[in-house]
Amino acid sequence: MRIAICPGSFDPITLGHLDIIRRASLLFDLVIVAVTVNPNKTPSFSVEERVELVRRCTESFSNVQADCCDGLLADYAKEKNACALVKGLRAVTDFEYEFQMALINKQLNPELETVFMTTSSAYMYLSSSAVRQVAGYGGDVSQFVPPQILEDVVSRFSAERSQNNERECKRPTQHD
Repeated sequence: MRIAICPGSFDPITLGHLDIIRRASLLFDLVIVAVTVNPNKTPSFSVEERVELVRRCTESFSNVQADCCDGLLADYAKEKNACALVKGLRAVTDFEYEFQMALINKQLNPELETVFMTTSSAYMYLSSSAVRQVAGYGGDVSQFVPPQILEDVVSRFSAERSQNNERECKRPTQHD
């Protein structure tokens, strides 16, 4: 069985992520979408919530599972008997970072390959950060996230916006 891991923070999962996952599911027998823990980031959704969001968005794929990974990806891949990591690339800047990570993972786990998939042109601009920013200002994110999680995303950021609005926006006053 050829197992691939599609890792990421998925905070939240976007239509661009889902496109890469769908395409990977056509190439591998099993795709594990691994929600990774990055101690340098403060996510909007907990790991458990993100795994559940991924699970709901991928339930129509018979060969896709959602899981979490809080250690080295190379070790996780060994544990899951995965032969490949699947990474989506939007731009050259993504490639530079992902290429470095692929070399490190290869050093740590020589049997592990990294497969780069270019994003569909419809999603080249899309990132979880952009979704969080638009949602944070109350913008319409329905064209960016799967319909299965739209309500979750909108309500999470609506609640955050309400909390932020409770604090008065203080602007400097003009002195003559």
